Amino acid sequence: MSLAAGMASGGPKNAIVILLDSLNRHMLGAYGGTEFATPNVDRFAARATRFTKHYTGSLPCMPARHDILCGALDFLWKPWGSIELWEDAITYELRKAGVVTQLISDHPHLFETGGENFHVDFTAWDYQRGHEGDPWKTRPDPSWTGAPSLFRPPMPYDNSRGYFRGEADFPGPRTMAAAARWLDENAGCHKRFMLFVDEFDPHEPFDTPEPYASMYDADWDGPNIIWPPYMQGAIAKGVLSEAQARQLRASYGGKLTMIDHWFGKILDTMDRHGLWDDTVFILCTDHGHYLGEKDIWGKPGVPVYNPLGHIPLLIAHPGVAPGTCDALTTSVDLFATLADLFGVKVRQKTHGQSLLPLLRGETAEIRDWLLTGVWGREVHLVDKRYKYARAPREANAPLTMLSNRWSTMPTHFLNREQELPLPDDRAFLAKMPGSQVPVIRQDWQQGDMLPFWAAAKFTGNHLYDLDEDPGEERNLAGAAAERDMAERLRAILEELEVPDSQFLRLGLT
Repeated sequence: MSLAAGMASGGPKNAIVILLDSLNRHMLGAYGGTEFATPNVDRFAARATRFTKHYTGSLPCMPARHDILCGALDFLWKPWGSIELWEDAITYELRKAGVVTQLISDHPHLFETGGENFHVDFTAWDYQRGHEGDPWKTRPDPSWTGAPSLFRPPMPYDNSRGYFRGEADFPGPRTMAAAARWLDENAGCHKRFMLFVDEFDPHEPFDTPEPYASMYDADWDGPNIIWPPYMQGAIAKGVLSEAQARQLRASYGGKLTMIDHWFGKILDTMDRHGLWDDTVFILCTDHGHYLGEKDIWGKPGVPVYNPLGHIPLLIAHPGVAPGTCDALTTSVDLFATLADLFGVKVRQKTHGQSLLPLLRGETAEIRDWLLTGVWGREVHLVDKRYKYARAPREANAPLTMLSNRWSTMPTHFLNREQELPLPDDRAFLAKMPGSQVPVIRQDWQQGDMLPFWAAAKFTGNHLYDLDEDPGEERNLAGAAAERDMAERLRAILEELEVPDSQFLRLGLT
């Protein structure tokens, strides 16, 4: 539908996307969670469509945002990086179509190497400083004690933390308040708008003021544990005691409840201006976060189990009654939904399907399968019943990266060559599917220094019947169903035109 047709039809004019990073589905009241209080997410869910089979695509943080803003799966071609020469974010086409777009965020990865150009095509952007790895301050406030740093080397947050004296000073509350203020100042001023709020909470550090700091672990004595170890077996290996594990999980819960409170400020603004009548409102995340499930913590190199990959999605659409949608969906479908809503197309090949037909009751399904994973690790095929994690062969080679930007996430503890080795004399020019733009292709072999994303100890293939075993306790790899899923995965990868090296690496030749 064209922009003019969309406006003439009386459909929604605007869109608001609230992305809460590392939002755990199973901890939200709207999805049956009882451990932590999320009254405002639950309040929103009462007027929204609740998607029950929504999953991650490209992982982790910036690859997921690439799925949402560019519409194309990223992880089969590169690990993490900025928008490439052969593609555009949806904001570029929205700008051309006359839609006002505003980004409000405290997410450091959007403004550093590896994510530095995702904001540039927004009409305007507002960066709230001081979260996690944001190099906001060069020295700590000497009058303030700062934040505990267990499990982490020194981080920029150590310098920033002392400048947050009260709840409203923390980056998350400032971001949500800025979004509510933007709506107050802009409601009724634009023919069409898209507000994109990329909120880093409840991502670590799980650092909050009172009453949240002790809300879920009142008996804890000592500094709150705000940085999770990224590992499997933290309790079993003695890295975390049972008490520390409870404290860490409680600290996440405190941050979740705090950001939920400030999310309510945006809902109040929606109510005040009657924006529900002409605005599609999307609450989503990039991924979940392990907090002790299977004794996994953070986002280490393990298969994408449900706590990380089965994520919440709530959408309020004008004129659509609240309810539940059991269709299979994934992150690239959010891009397709926004493109459909505003009637725009991008030049790159995309992989999503619009959710609007589901919301409007025009269809019951939009896809039969989805893929999710981290570059250089397992490739996961999910359908309505099974999840199949195809692990690399023992060598995990060859590993291929295609990029003209050649950037990745700064780790703050590795140098650049360790984070992402440069192309060498084996590199050559190739092309991405659907594009004629030449692109650098580098193939790495066993024994080469690799991007750190590929550093994982693999445990073979995994196959789970999600209907019978939602906790993913019984690995069915080796059963007859695996042969069918492996063949299906091979056919899907061929359809996507992934690099030939993926078939060799995964043993799917």
